[in-house]
Amino acid sequence: MLFIWLVTLLKKLLKINYMVKIFSVFCLIYLLNISTVQAQNFSTHQVKKGETIEALAKRYNVSLSQIYSYNPDAKEGLKPNTILIIPKSKTPQPKVTEIKELQGFKEHKTKRKETLYSLSKKYNVLEEDIKKYNKFLYANPLRKNDKIQIPIFKITEVVEEVKTNKTYTVLPKEGKWRVAYKFGITVKELEELNPDMGEVLQPGQKINVPNIDAAKEKTVDEKYSYYKVLPKEGFYRLKLKLGIEQAELEKLNPGLKESGLKAGTILKIPFNKAVAATEDRKENVDLATSITDFSTKHIAVMLPFRLNRVDFDSISGTKNSITRDPYLRASLDFHSGVLMAVDQLKALGVSLKVDVYDTKNQVSEVDYIIKNNNFETVDAVIGPLIAKTFQRAAVNLKPLHIPVISPIGNNLKLHDNVFQSKPADGLIKSRIINFVKADTLVNNIIIISDVKHTAVANELKREFNRATIVYSRKNKEGQDENYVVVDDIKNVLKPGKNIVFLETKNEGFASNVTSILNSLIQVENSQEKLKEISIVLATTNKNKAFEGDEISNEHLSNLQFHFATASKESKEEDDDLFIKQYTKAYKETPNSRAVLGYDLTMDTVLRLVTSSDLYMSVNEAPLTEYVENKFAYKKKLFGGYYNDTVYLVKYDDLSIVEVE
Repeated sequence: MLFIWLVTLLKKLLKINYMVKIFSVFCLIYLLNISTVQAQNFSTHQVKKGETIEALAKRYNVSLSQIYSYNPDAKEGLKPNTILIIPKSKTPQPKVTEIKELQGFKEHKTKRKETLYSLSKKYNVLEEDIKKYNKFLYANPLRKNDKIQIPIFKITEVVEEVKTNKTYTVLPKEGKWRVAYKFGITVKELEELNPDMGEVLQPGQKINVPNIDAAKEKTVDEKYSYYKVLPKEGFYRLKLKLGIEQAELEKLNPGLKESGLKAGTILKIPFNKAVAATEDRKENVDLATSITDFSTKHIAVMLPFRLNRVDFDSISGTKNSITRDPYLRASLDFHSGVLMAVDQLKALGVSLKVDVYDTKNQVSEVDYIIKNNNFETVDAVIGPLIAKTFQRAAVNLKPLHIPVISPIGNNLKLHDNVFQSKPADGLIKSRIINFVKADTLVNNIIIISDVKHTAVANELKREFNRATIVYSRKNKEGQDENYVVVDDIKNVLKPGKNIVFLETKNEGFASNVTSILNSLIQVENSQEKLKEISIVLATTNKNKAFEGDEISNEHLSNLQFHFATASKESKEEDDDLFIKQYTKAYKETPNSRAVLGYDLTMDTVLRLVTSSDLYMSVNEAPLTEYVENKFAYKKKLFGGYYNDTVYLVKYDDLSIVEVE
């Protein structure tokens, strides 16, 4: 990295010609005793008129992002005579041959002290070429007033084609970062090699990778964690964040000493729980492309329709029953998604038998359903929706070893046959905390809380011991007033990036705080001597307080509001087959319950037709994702299975987008 630093420094500071710059660089390298190995990892290139960055990337067998990472100014265009730092490629270098075509001559009358060497440099030709077209110079020295012909050549560089890339077949459980690490490149460089590879790699997919020797390919050791270097991140920041010395990083990552840190590089580090929780887990398996079992699958769906309470005597009576009964509304929404999934599965060639039962939201009815129906041939049960009836169904079906999948709730007793599809609240909280911990650009952390969330504020304080807590103000009687004033927050903000946790379920307090935070965002102004103050809002519990009419979505967007969630938000404009088909069938966009019914049914059945059973699918399909939900089941040591993945999202330009 010292080599790069020297070249960059000289490029900025030296006001002399470029040949002197290059000479100075190598003199400094010699004086500072930089190893030959380190210097050999980079070269320099003096840009010629008409050269493009694409042509240089091809010539030196490197990616565009590699050149830009060391020469950010090159993004604005190449200027003749600019010196570029070129990283050495890991793959064979193409052979470059120059072809010279004589275009004519320029007459030159020699002056005192001119030599063949000075003329060759002046006209950028070889001394031998000058002699070739002025044959008297073979026998006589160059004299003053000699009239000689200087040849003018058209020079064409021919770059020999070299197989720089090879085809690689993606293995099971391999995501982008694993493949990038294996071949010593960044994820961005892998994407540049494969512009059509898609967001998720699939087992058996053919992709392009650098053509390196098999012996040089790296393997992912599950005993370690793997960390992606962020922009502007150096060894000192990594030491503060990860507690790892530079020497240890270089020992675990051969070649790092020579190449230095580069944004996007995947580093092998000792196992780190926080890093493991934020590793790129986009190892989604598209089960729809992996169906192997076309025998009929039998599933049961249990929902609290409570049809015995519905007034079927008139259309208006039926409508009123639906309007009044929240259980019926939830069941109908969920069931509509199930029906769409069944149609989609049939289109994929899946043979399916589906039994739908009305639990009436009664434990006794669950007992009756299981006792009076043959469940021995059932492969999986989805539901019931309510905790008490779900627990009874799970206990009754446990002797038959039938998996029972819970659509809602995260405080269930995990019997051996239970699949808890909704991620636990603790996982959602830890996801946003680990995200903030991984951000090395944060200068300051502030926790704003009402009295009811004191415990959460104190928990965050233990995670971020340098954070400042700001509580909502109280009246004379000591009661929470659910507001703060500008100075309460302004006095604890710092120049640079501030992350503010807001912990409340009070819509008024959330509106008060977000409005003040929005007003305190400050753009750098050198004339007025104002430093930049950026503010990112976050919370460990996204609830209705952040969705009310008092809350400005514009403020949330300006504050890049970050939160973790069990499901992401789909939109009508999303190019998704389910949303299109649902809207066409029901004349309205699906709500979250309908989407969950679809996602959960698709996942359950696809796991059954791609694995021997639902239990085995946990290992064979570690992560699946559908319209709004993703599922990564893990087994408790003594008990059932729980969903161990959540989304991290943020407000961006009045929309909610996933954070990569």
